[in-house]
Amino acid sequence: YLHRLQDRHLALYPDHLAALAEALGLARAEVFEVATFYHHFDVVTDGNPAPARLTVRVCESLTCAMHGAAELADALSKRVDAGIRVQCVPCVGRCDCAPVAVVGRNPVTHATVDTLLDTIATGDTEEPTPDIVGFDAYRAIGGYELYLSVRDGTLSADAVIEAVDKAGLRGLGGAGFPAARKWRAVRAQPAPRHMAVNIDEGEPGTFKDRHYLSTDPHRFLEGMLIAAHVVGVAGIWIYLRDEYPALRHMLAAELDRLRTEWPDLPPIELRRGAGAYICGEESAMIESIEGKRGMPRLRPPYVAEVGLFGRPTLVHNLETLWWIPDIVRCNAVEGRDWLAGRGRHGRCGLRSFSVSGRVAKPGVVLADAGITLRELIDEHCGGMAPGHELYGYFPGGASGGILPASLADVPLDFDTLAAHGSFIGSAAIVVFSRHDQARLLATNAMRFFAHESCGQCTPCRVGTVKAAELMTEAEWDQTLLEELAQTMADASICGLGQAAPNPLRSVMKFFPQEVQGLRQGAEE
Repeated sequence: YLHRLQDRHLALYPDHLAALAEALGLARAEVFEVATFYHHFDVVTDGNPAPARLTVRVCESLTCAMHGAAELADALSKRVDAGIRVQCVPCVGRCDCAPVAVVGRNPVTHATVDTLLDTIATGDTEEPTPDIVGFDAYRAIGGYELYLSVRDGTLSADAVIEAVDKAGLRGLGGAGFPAARKWRAVRAQPAPRHMAVNIDEGEPGTFKDRHYLSTDPHRFLEGMLIAAHVVGVAGIWIYLRDEYPALRHMLAAELDRLRTEWPDLPPIELRRGAGAYICGEESAMIESIEGKRGMPRLRPPYVAEVGLFGRPTLVHNLETLWWIPDIVRCNAVEGRDWLAGRGRHGRCGLRSFSVSGRVAKPGVVLADAGITLRELIDEHCGGMAPGHELYGYFPGGASGGILPASLADVPLDFDTLAAHGSFIGSAAIVVFSRHDQARLLATNAMRFFAHESCGQCTPCRVGTVKAAELMTEAEWDQTLLEELAQTMADASICGLGQAAPNPLRSVMKFFPQEVQGLRQGAEE
């Protein structure tokens, strides 16, 4: 309802919120706190003017910042008329095309002031529909045959779970929990059971889910239906980030096509996020689907036991489900080992890397698990961008820490980076060069976390803000920052606050020359 009001009136007005509270039988305060929690809602309070008729959102996160986002936003704000609002916003999921600015709902990639002014002048404010492999084309190449064999019992649920287990598939949204173990855990819970699909990839540097959804969505949807049938779910909720409007319209149409083909499918609801990174955390996403503020829940109980609407819930990332048809077809139908010949440096399997930053060819790279950054850049990204020399990289987006060029030969996979204080997460690789400063990138990441903290726990809400302030000093107070980082890691409720210190700790460990001795050097 809030989205409908915002879309229609370009803002949320007091009378609208009051009417909505009355219609839903809720307190006005409850509606107000939900509306003001999400960044994409413009709540107009009494006496304040409505927002501008058009908003241009300039991404200011890591890769876009490296490509001059701040200068772009400043220059654009000086050239647009008073009816246009220019906002600097967190990552919009198109890091491979930096810098990016969104005119209305139309993302302009490799944006310049001139291209943005041209887009504004033409009124081109809606994102074009992606060119996908549609339902009929997918069926023509054997799509959904595997789902039908599972559905009619030709292929048993146990055989599917064994195939997923043998493949070693782990959650590819960042947590890396074994998929088969999750299926067994939820399947063992009493019915009705639910399923929630997390496509709220808000981690700066991550865009692989957008890539797969905008090219071959039915492969993901078949994997989703197979998982739902095997676990025995009564309903499916798909949570898609609001920054992907064209994908939302496309997905709604393709879901209608599925319902037409198989009217007896479990109910499938497509839910729209509203610009809150924290909703990428599974319990915060569930709270958001339930119509609340996206605040992570304390555990236990775990969502596999008490999840969406109080029922056992299977939660998966899009890419995890995207691999299901391939894995099951190979291992359970054809009798081949899906992992055969896949992996390097003692690791097994494939990984989808979102690569951005100072490389010649950024984009989604499908490569062996365990590949090193140096191999990834040289073999898949055309080397470093002209004129740039590798200085360091984020191996797992903003929260995965920062590693120096001297560690560019460490295998990239789950569990291989912990010794260096990092993790691979969703495999969002942001590469930077000697044109950049690690301290500035770490500060950018900390400001992002401060902006996106849900505010539920003090260590995260206050700690991220204090850390960002301390990180602006020419010489860092490393003792105080480490104390603050430890408090955030130990006492924050969820992974946002726990992982937020990783970039600042990485700078102090691997790039100490950027943050120490500067004051003393100036005095000398």
